[in-house]
Amino acid sequence: MTTANNSELLQNGPLVRLLIVDDHPLFRGAMRQALSGGLDVTSDSESRVEILEAGDFAELQSMLLEVADIDLVLLDLAMPGVSGFSGLLALRAEHACVPVVIVSASDDPTTIKRALDLGASGFVPKSAGIETIREAISRVLRGDVWKPDDIDLFDEADPEIAELINRLATLTPQQTRVLSMISQGLLNKQIAYELSVSEATVKAHVSAVLQKLNVDSRTQAVIVLNKLGSDAIASHGSI
Repeated sequence: MTTANNSELLQNGPLVRLLIVDDHPLFRGAMRQALSGGLDVTSDSESRVEILEAGDFAELQSMLLEVADIDLVLLDLAMPGVSGFSGLLALRAEHACVPVVIVSASDDPTTIKRALDLGASGFVPKSAGIETIREAISRVLRGDVWKPDDIDLFDEADPEIAELINRLATLTPQQTRVLSMISQGLLNKQIAYELSVSEATVKAHVSAVLQKLNVDSRTQAVIVLNKLGSDAIASHGSI
């Protein structure tokens, strides 16, 4: 597990614990440097910052279980262990109280809107400057939703995608976790082990997911999920 407890904590102000999730160590280092000076979360003092790192989705999941009081996750959309928006969906299902800010090289308006529609609290392009990154994270920690100023959000132009997002919103947290694991290629036996439930329970969840997504098979569920834009995300996921 990759951890980097920031040693440059400010002496005063509340502690904010951030988790940077990206498979590029250089980018994680740049983000750590950008955020190490504190954040304007409260009106009376600058917050101290403790920064943790994860290089893939499995490390992220382990940290969220082992480390208490993580205040915000900074998540790349393209990394080992997830496909497209499946990581965001799984996070919102498993840790609904932890805000997620997407930090991605795929910063077209469609990707940004879909990320926000699927539960992200903010979207920061990897090309953004240090001050923009700090402002975005500070505002999300204060309870706001942040997006680039030059991006105008719009109604989803593709009615099929709009319907899919609405269908995904009907999934329970456990069903969303199962869908995410299906998208990662896990079999029912593996999902049962990960969730500490019986295979019969997993089969029931899979059936419910297929019904809610209006598909007939696990393969069709993955194909439908990929229509959200994972191909474009994967092809633009580099720094």
